[in-house]
Amino acid sequence: MFLESYCSVTGSQISFSRQQGSDFAKKIADDFNPLHDVDAKRFCVPGDLLFSVVLEKSGLSQNMGFTFSGMVTDGLKLDFPEKIVESACVTDDNAKEYMKIEASGECTTNSQSINALIRAYVEFSGHTFPHILVKLMFENSVMINPTRPMVMYENMFIHLDKLDFVDIQLQLTTPSLLIDGKRGKATLPFDLVANGEVIGHGKKHMLLSGLRDYEQATIDTLVSHYNDKKAQYLK
Repeated sequence: MFLESYCSVTGSQISFSRQQGSDFAKKIADDFNPLHDVDAKRFCVPGDLLFSVVLEKSGLSQNMGFTFSGMVTDGLKLDFPEKIVESACVTDDNAKEYMKIEASGECTTNSQSINALIRAYVEFSGHTFPHILVKLMFENSVMINPTRPMVMYENMFIHLDKLDFVDIQLQLTTPSLLIDGKRGKATLPFDLVANGEVIGHGKKHMLLSGLRDYEQATIDTLVSHYNDKKAQYLK
């Protein structure tokens, strides 16, 4: 299980250090969101890391939904479901819910299929900014607050026609951004492709807050800072 480096197991519970969360974001998801930096004031464990642990522990079902209901901080000990019968939750010792999972259809515990989907999905998800969101904001003449960019992972759903793949890719289809005042909801639909064949579909939703009028120069600065930070890390 390649996730062993990115979490700590204590008895039946799993926790994440800042370093583990940051390493997963940068090394696996290619995600340089400042919320996942080791020294971030409001550090948050990547939602994609929680998603990945669920698949490793509970298996991959044909139909799955993941809804995020709380930000996971470093050191928080969480209970992950061993098996999902229709629905399950990721909770802490106080029964606070951080993620709800829904599952149906056939289920596999084949590590090759699970690891292939994890790596393909988190890489796709990690590239949401700037690759996808900047274009959506430009098309809708809005942008996030550059001094406090708030983009939150809300939920994700996938459907797979079959589970016996050894490699898989995610291909973005037609993303959209629905605006309601200073808030926005980005919908990122995708196809799941194996050996050139579409074997499933999925959809990711993200919430954007603090929206304001689009300014190209400000966005250019934001993207440049993001890319510089990534280049510094890769050195």
